[in-house]
Amino acid sequence: MTPQFHASLINDPFGDPGLYIDFLFQRRAIMFDIGTIARVPTRKLLRVSHVFVSHCHIDHFIGFDHLLRLSLGRDKVLSLFGPPGFTSQVEHRLASYTWNLVYSYETDFTVVATELLPTGGARRAEFHCRHQFRREGEARFRVVDGLLLDEEELSVRATFLDHKVPCLAFSLEEKAHVNVHKSRLEAMGLPTGPWLQELKKAVLRDEPDDLLIRVWWRDGDSVRERFIPLGELRHEALRVVAGQKIAYVTDVGFTGGNAGRIVELAHGVDYLFIEATFMDQDAERALDRSHLTARQAGELARRAGAGRVIPFHFSPRYLDQENALRDEVAQAFANVQRATDVDFLPRDDV
Repeated sequence: MTPQFHASLINDPFGDPGLYIDFLFQRRAIMFDIGTIARVPTRKLLRVSHVFVSHCHIDHFIGFDHLLRLSLGRDKVLSLFGPPGFTSQVEHRLASYTWNLVYSYETDFTVVATELLPTGGARRAEFHCRHQFRREGEARFRVVDGLLLDEEELSVRATFLDHKVPCLAFSLEEKAHVNVHKSRLEAMGLPTGPWLQELKKAVLRDEPDDLLIRVWWRDGDSVRERFIPLGELRHEALRVVAGQKIAYVTDVGFTGGNAGRIVELAHGVDYLFIEATFMDQDAERALDRSHLTARQAGELARRAGAGRVIPFHFSPRYLDQENALRDEVAQAFANVQRATDVDFLPRDDV
């Protein structure tokens, strides 16, 4: 299966957290957290349409200023999502700068900030460059089952975790993946081309088989076309398979409530990006600081049935022990030393 998106950490595992997700066939990207982003090329940052922020500790949100500066003067809407109080934090961040000269911009760069509430509600506010980023357009609405973004090809969900403040974990799921068999297209006398994107969208919308699909291609200076029933194309040249799913978990204590929600969010993911801040020998300190140990991260990934686990957010105290942290995650994930349910489950449930 050809992947539709590629996810990569924005820094090394000891650096600020953040996950950059690049959509390979679109000029678009989204991010989970936005710590220091100096290493991310400008051309990639300008693709970002949505940023999902776990919480506003400085190492998870300081990159917003960088992205803001790059976006000024561009015809762009940047959608931000975060935990309770997030819209006010964005408002105060924007208000910390002087905007008396933005009248000269021809475009109206806009920030749309949404904060989620544990009750299932949400608050949204807009901040327009032309209006000097004053708060406006406020709205309240409900979020069902943590669904934050629901598009034709993908969805993003969130769940609340505890980091001594509300903290969000996220999943991104491709709804389905449509594979095109080029050899079968050729056998049907059909070319590849931009029309395939409309075909894929029709399949993902579950349109009826009798829907006529316009197949078109250029022949010199003219455009040729044919109309073929979707059912025929679906049967002869397409294969629909489950899409990719990834999850992102960081800054969370190893408690029963957190563990259950992480496992539910990350169930069956292809890739689980999860913090592994402390060695397991320092588990008491990890719990006190509301972080995971490497062993706990590996166990959660195993329990969720993740295909692959990618640890990050290592404490600087282990700068010379990176391999040991990775080994601890891998051993727990592979169940080399199988933990019993009693060993696995944290004893406090908050």
